[in-house]
Amino acid sequence: MKFLCIDCDRRMDYFDRRQPGDGTFAAAFECPGCGHRVAMLANPMETQLVDALGVQVGGRTLDPEPFELVRGRLVGGEEALASVAPPGPQGLRWSPEGVARLERVPGFVRAMVKKIYSDWARERGIDEITPAVMDEARADLGLEGM
Repeated sequence: MKFLCIDCDRRMDYFDRRQPGDGTFAAAFECPGCGHRVAMLANPMETQLVDALGVQVGGRTLDPEPFELVRGRLVGGEEALASVAPPGPQGLRWSPEGVARLERVPGFVRAMVKKIYSDWARERGIDEITPAVMDEARADLGLEGM
């Protein structure tokens, strides 16, 4: 995503990012021609999504993943490579019921949802993700209404 200065017709440059502590973040951009500034404010859910994807507004924070471009364009997404991907850290497993529930998530966000549940489970030393673990994570993360 790029911001364009309407007055100068120039691409605005990233200027600053702030997280005030209420779950939101703001990013400021500045026009290199006229100095005009704009800010983008993300709500807590958008902030969590950006963080879960490993994106930092204003620049990339993660090293490229192996086959990153290929993975993003495969029919079936990450699941298409599951049989050749190495096991995750700490031996995290998904129960058949957990996998079945994850498959009901729309494909375009499934990898992000899987990462959120996996990260949450790893932080708590949980080695198998079941529907009960998914319910607990949803409640803990405030995602019940989603």
